[in-house]
Amino acid sequence: MSPALVVHATGPGGRLEGTWQSASPGAPVLLIVPGSGPTDRDGNNPGGVTAGTYRLLAEGLAARGIASLRIDKRGMYGSRLAAADPNAVTFGDYVDDVRAWIAEIRRRDAAAPVWLLGHSEGGLVALAAARTSPSLAGLILAAVPGRPLGAVLRGQLAADSANAGILAEALDALARFEHGERVETVSPMLQPLFRPAVQGFLISMLRVDPAALIAQARVPVLILQGARDIQVGRADAETLHRACPASRLVVLAEANHVLKPVASDDRAANIAAYRDPGLPLAEGAVEAIAAMVGGGTAVP
Repeated sequence: MSPALVVHATGPGGRLEGTWQSASPGAPVLLIVPGSGPTDRDGNNPGGVTAGTYRLLAEGLAARGIASLRIDKRGMYGSRLAAADPNAVTFGDYVDDVRAWIAEIRRRDAAAPVWLLGHSEGGLVALAAARTSPSLAGLILAAVPGRPLGAVLRGQLAADSANAGILAEALDALARFEHGERVETVSPMLQPLFRPAVQGFLISMLRVDPAALIAQARVPVLILQGARDIQVGRADAETLHRACPASRLVVLAEANHVLKPVASDDRAANIAAYRDPGLPLAEGAVEAIAAMVGGGTAVP
């Protein structure tokens, strides 16, 4: 396997950083777009996620002759100089940065087919970027919601009994965000999700309709969904598939949201897998991506 290299791109807001897992010249390249919050290029974040999902994907694909580029988000980690305040970014900023990375990939290897792999929220960014990025080879959407964020958040908030005392406040705040309004005062329990610093980003995200975006896709699309995902359900994947009937839907029987294997419906075991970097990816995850992308050669 070729060594991983730290690379940079000049984004609209400043210098961006990522890790390039190379393969032979002209091999397909996957640009891995990270999920929500302070998620880094390896797929980890300080909120208790140390699964290393994106690093494991990159290594598994490299073993099959497929290159990848996994990236830090604007204003965070290696890309921290690209924004003075990482909370002040918008959905459109992330889309612009993906375009900058596509240009960097093509600068490095003009012959390489470029695929976007978006995980969770990153799938929405990938879908939006694909609309104005010519000559993409295709899209891979892993654990991507099929509904607007407002619907997803309402479902997640209502599903957790611990939110009973703040549910009315949360739903009211969501409705105001959907109308482009901010909320000055937020209860302590809602601060992680709705604190004033991130409300601008939330407002920009709430305008995104993933089903409408995927319906406009003009490239091959793989929808990859874990059957044991407790954040994005199979119904979301099926909604996306219905909106784009030409897409390919692959459901991994034991994969959770971070594509790690979970053998039962036990919630504690599911969440524990988010914190286990030594746990391999769920069976079939890398294989489904490699089969879609093609062009790789398996390494014995």
